[in-house]
Amino acid sequence: MKKIFLALFILTSINTFAQKPCEIESSFTDSLGTYKSLKQKLVFERNFAGNSTRIFFSLSTNNGVLSLDTEILQRSNDFIKANCLDPKSKIYLQLANGKIVTLLLSSNETCGTLIRSDDGANNRITSASFLFSKENFEDLKTSRVTFMRIQFAGETIDFPFKTSLVSEMDNKTYEPEKYFIEDLKCFEN
Repeated sequence: MKKIFLALFILTSINTFAQKPCEIESSFTDSLGTYKSLKQKLVFERNFAGNSTRIFFSLSTNNGVLSLDTEILQRSNDFIKANCLDPKSKIYLQLANGKIVTLLLSSNETCGTLIRSDDGANNRITSASFLFSKENFEDLKTSRVTFMRIQFAGETIDFPFKTSLVSEMDNKTYEPEKYFIEDLKCFEN
């Protein structure tokens, strides 16, 4: 009987500490090169007084250049102010070890797209790609992200990260602080 409990304990422990598999969204090679991207994951969600903001991350590599694809979804019954991204826009990631990692906008200037849904709500979708700078990049593989600051064209907005986030959108549990620790390994060869 003790051997059965010991075997169950070992199997449970192995399963608990096993790495999560990479969730590939798309991967292909053609005459222009190689492209690979991971499935989007929710890293920030705020719902307050009928307004919601959700931020999704997806890592991708295009011919060996790693980028962070970011999508900001805002929803409100009122008009949603545009927060534009321009060539000077950046994302700053505050790590648990005290270091800051800066990501630079690589996509075109954008103010997002405003869409009115069937229920009369306004939705703004802002998508952009950011490139990693070389300094402190290795720290993302080992240190949790505790805070994110996005520098838009006209203002800077802060987004605190949570250790665990149960989304009101899909009731799934996400771990925003560990996003880079878990997903950067998908691009190591």
